[in-house]
Formats: sequence, C-alpha cells, structure tokens
Amino acid sequence: MDKRLQQFLDAENISQAQLADTLGVARAGISHILSGRNKPGFDFLEAMAVHYPRISMDWLLTGKGKMYKDTPGENPVFAPAQAPRRVSKILVFYDDNTFEEFQ
Repeated sequence: MDKRLQQFLDAENISQAQLADTLGVARAGISHILSGRNKPGFDFLEAMAVHYPRISMDWLLTGKGKMYKDTPGENPVFAPAQAPRRVSKILVFYDDNTFEEFQ
C-alpha cells in the first residue's frame, strides 16, 4: 500500500504534510506508512474515504482496479445524482476563421 499511497500523493500533487493535516493524523504516521514501517489503521483509511471520495478504496487496499472511481455517482453517499444532459448546439471552427453552427 505504501507505493499506492505515494502514487496518490503524486497524482493529487500534495505533500505528506498536507495529507496528514487534511486527515488529522500525525505527519510521522504518514512517513511511517510510506516507508513500509507501519500499516495504516482503520481511522486512517476511513479519513481517506471521507476526505478523498473519488479514490477507489479497492485500489488503495489491494491494488486492483483504477486509482479513481469511474463515475461520480458510483458512491451515492458522496455524489448527488445528475440528470442526463443532451447536446443542444455544436460549433465547428475552420482555419479560415469561419464557423458553422449545428442545432
């Protein structure tokens, strides 16, 4: 899990200290998890799920699947349902600075 947590930090462009502050855990605790010295506890995992709802906990725990959930509606507790959208207009721009509009 230490490698996956580091991948997550890199993907989110956040530091170990920022993660610790966001989750409300000791900075040394994050360092110990990343070094492989300690395994994360339930409180750490719960805080990750609450503060980063897009992360796939299956991926974080087991390495299976993708880092992020495919759709926001995958976890209804964190993401409101959205009505389907329909295309109403398409604009095509040409290199001669003209365009066409399709409705």
